[in-house]
Amino acid sequence: MKYYIIAGEASGDLYGSNLVRELKNNDPKAVIRAWGGDLMQAQGVDLVKHYKDHNYMGFLEVVENLGTILKNISFCKQDIKEFQPDALILIDFPGFNMRIAKYFDQYSFPVLYYIAPQVWAWKENRVEAIKKYVDRLYVILPFEKEFFKKHGVESNYMGHPLLEHILNFKKKLSVSKKEFIETHSLEVGKPIISLIPGSRKQEIEKKLPVMLKAVSRYYKDFNIVIAGMKNLKDLYGEISFNSKAKVIYNDTYNILNNSNRALVTSGTATLETAFFNVPQVVVYKTSWVSYLIAKTLVKIKYISLVNLIMNKEVVKELIQNDLSVLNLTNELIKFDDSLALNKMQEDYQLLIAKCQGDNVSKNIATDMFKTIDSFQK
Repeated sequence: MKYYIIAGEASGDLYGSNLVRELKNNDPKAVIRAWGGDLMQAQGVDLVKHYKDHNYMGFLEVVENLGTILKNISFCKQDIKEFQPDALILIDFPGFNMRIAKYFDQYSFPVLYYIAPQVWAWKENRVEAIKKYVDRLYVILPFEKEFFKKHGVESNYMGHPLLEHILNFKKKLSVSKKEFIETHSLEVGKPIISLIPGSRKQEIEKKLPVMLKAVSRYYKDFNIVIAGMKNLKDLYGEISFNSKAKVIYNDTYNILNNSNRALVTSGTATLETAFFNVPQVVVYKTSWVSYLIAKTLVKIKYISLVNLIMNKEVVKELIQNDLSVLNLTNELIKFDDSLALNKMQEDYQLLIAKCQGDNVSKNIATDMFKTIDSFQK
């Protein structure tokens, strides 16, 4: 069968790559055309566009790039029509993907949505659009199934694919602390503070300088490691020029697997950090226009996935004005309290229990294959 997949972010590329692998196990003759990234391409998809070329964060940034976004949507519609898939699989990326779902509502192939739009946070009116334009919905946060059910939408929750991915990484791909220290010429015997500033240029520019100043007092006793993206290599050199931090590119999981503390930009990385059992402070800062719009529209108590799933403050969030060198330094100092650390890590174990699911990607791919097959009969 022919599959057309759209993922517009780094996290979608990760989930999509695992899904593609399992789809091919179900359907060895699968032909897959996709928007995604390096991980999906490594699984053998015909990559149409890389997410880094069309991924914009924040309301202001979207408005500034609206012309490009609209051109991409138009191109995508035409590309799907020419490809004539047996199924359209949308992964997260709701601003783009919901427009695509609506456009292809009357076509003969099913529209499968993997990682539901976060309508519980904002744009709740999208529930009606999901009900109308999506043939099968897959959610990855434990509370989402009940939310959609209350709104008359059936969804499928099979566990969180990120947890499955990290457990597989620990079993098969992780390196020992000794090897990690030696490979990256870190100081033996010193614990590690990792800085996870995000994968977008604007995220790194806003948050990494604050992170570096906050950890400046720790250079004597800790290795300071920045999780870098190789495609933005020049940026890290400019920002960390006078620091003693080590930039390690495209190896975030080994960084987290060997870290003792972390400063993390809000997003999927907060959940990854928790699944690696690393105490963290979550940070977030965007343009003031984007922040004020979000403050008006978004209806949630927390921004980190850890706190959202647990429905309480497990990790500290420093957002916009609260993200300062002083506040971040004070939160790091709190990690000297072993009781606070133990409490956070106990909550992490409860979080893992909520997100647990065996063979998540495999089960979702199998369900998708059956759904597509039923549409063809």
